[in-house]
Amino acid sequence: MANKAFGVINSAANYIRVEGLHDYRPIGAFSFLGRFRVIDFPISNMSNSGINRIHVYLNSRPRSIVEHIGDGRHYNINSKRGNIQLLFTQNNGHSSIYNTDINAYLENLEQIERMPQDYVIVAPSYMIYKQDYQKLLDEHVASGTDITLLYHKVDQAKEYYRACNVVTLNKQKGVQSLERNMGTAKEKLISMDTYVMSKEIFVDLIKKAKKESSAYSLADMIALARETLDVRGYQHKGFFAAITSLDDYYRANMEMLEYATAMDFFTSDWPFYTKTTDACPTQYFHGASVTNSMVCNAGLIEGTVENSIIGRNVHIGKGAVVRNSIILSYADIGDGVYIENAVVDKWVEAKKIKKIVSESVTPTYVKRNDKL
Repeated sequence: MANKAFGVINSAANYIRVEGLHDYRPIGAFSFLGRFRVIDFPISNMSNSGINRIHVYLNSRPRSIVEHIGDGRHYNINSKRGNIQLLFTQNNGHSSIYNTDINAYLENLEQIERMPQDYVIVAPSYMIYKQDYQKLLDEHVASGTDITLLYHKVDQAKEYYRACNVVTLNKQKGVQSLERNMGTAKEKLISMDTYVMSKEIFVDLIKKAKKESSAYSLADMIALARETLDVRGYQHKGFFAAITSLDDYYRANMEMLEYATAMDFFTSDWPFYTKTTDACPTQYFHGASVTNSMVCNAGLIEGTVENSIIGRNVHIGKGAVVRNSIILSYADIGDGVYIENAVVDKWVEAKKIKKIVSESVTPTYVKRNDKL
């Protein structure tokens, strides 16, 4: 008989902050490749793995995620038995150190304890990757481990993944430490904030955290628990992005413009679901030129787009040039405007300005509703 688990999707830790974009929505609601939201990936992984009871934790500014997930039917969750529950936390301000994932679980402990499944799979709403959780669960059960932690080996830990946790393992893949990435070395094992454990251990860690300190997160509790519990690492292979800064967000989107990366990630046997909007195709006018870009529906393209991601309902005027940029929905880029290495938020009107260019490696961010 197959091992059964319910899913928990938690929001990013309060010290994780993506400049600009974060002012308006949680990371799970960030647009990815113009048509997805970041939270679509963990929910789809769970749905594809046959996990159809899912708790999604929401803390600050939940409106956009609530609207996007709705009743969750578009995630192909089993309609008879399955459901996605949106669980709110009301006790703390969004920047409080006590606003941890543990605090969210404590407020909803009754819901967790009622779940009929024996195991829980916890995944973050700010990371993008593909993983068969059923396979992970079966390996976890077969190994007899108390907690299995998913990790990814990276070689750019100095520049990226700065707010993530780093894992050190012994020869048996046992977790020796779990601590914040300080950017001290290039090669690191990044914790993917994804854990498999029995419901019993999960509830036990939540209750222990309440006694120990209100500021502890689940990662802190697992780091402490490795002295008494068997905590093992499991290596993830394939595309992996942690959206913990504007640089990370920009890079994750841009990497998907590489055809081989996208084809490897988006496969017919593992679909990523999202809420679709019925919109007419994008119209390309005489003189428009688009190369190596992802353009969503309902746009009007009159200018040049190179190596960029263009969201829904975007207008790019005559003679306008957009290079190496991410333009979110409903932006209006006027005639002759030049944009390079930028992230332009929703409903921006760039008409009077001539140039939006980032001088550094970090993209420049244009605020939502700005009229330039």
